[in-house]
Amino acid sequence: MIRGLDTLYQSVNLLEKRQETISGNIANVQTTGYQAKELFQSTFKQVQLHNYQGGMDNNQRIDYDGFTYGNYIAGSYLNSDKGAFEQTSRSTDFAIKSNGYFTVRMNNGQIAYTRNGNFKINNQNQYVTQEGYLVLGTNGTGVSATTSGTPNFSIVSFNNSSSLESQGGAYYTSQTAGTQLQNSQIERGYLEESNVSTADEMTSLIETSREFEANQKALSATNSTLDKAVNNLGKV
Repeated sequence: MIRGLDTLYQSVNLLEKRQETISGNIANVQTTGYQAKELFQSTFKQVQLHNYQGGMDNNQRIDYDGFTYGNYIAGSYLNSDKGAFEQTSRSTDFAIKSNGYFTVRMNNGQIAYTRNGNFKINNQNQYVTQEGYLVLGTNGTGVSATTSGTPNFSIVSFNNSSSLESQGGAYYTSQTAGTQLQNSQIERGYLEESNVSTADEMTSLIETSREFEANQKALSATNSTLDKAVNNLGKV
């Protein structure tokens, strides 16, 4: 019974993280360049159950089948599927047709990556994000605004999307250096919409809610059994 409570705890903890991730995706359905976060889970290693209730003196070990304490969140990754392109016809809007991310320098000096090309121009005639982050070129400095052609943006790709850590919205950082792309395809006058599928996320949210309900019922049954074991059997 105690093991059952521990297993239920692990299950509820996993469901809570799933719900947080789904809610975050739904909240960013309208965020330009946002990539849905996905979780993957694994099963805890099976452990062998035994007791010492065998033999005349109840000191003989008896092995039973293995027991698994449920699943856990093994990691996360970004859904790299491209979102739909929206034509804006604004000269400061850009969408990456190939893989990769724009490189920006946040206000704290940290380098971040994004597929949100909704830029504006600062007083130095350089492209910046709507938050004021400087958009970097291949030489590591700001990119001067132009009215035609393709600016020399630094477009960086990552072999493993799990190395990217969300900083909120459509901005990501990484402890691993990416690869700068030389022939990236960029479309001026377009923006990439979020790749979140509202229908899929709502379905996942409903499934998670029902799993919460099932765990709640299991917890109630386990608690009732434990109550009888402690309060009733002790009277016999």
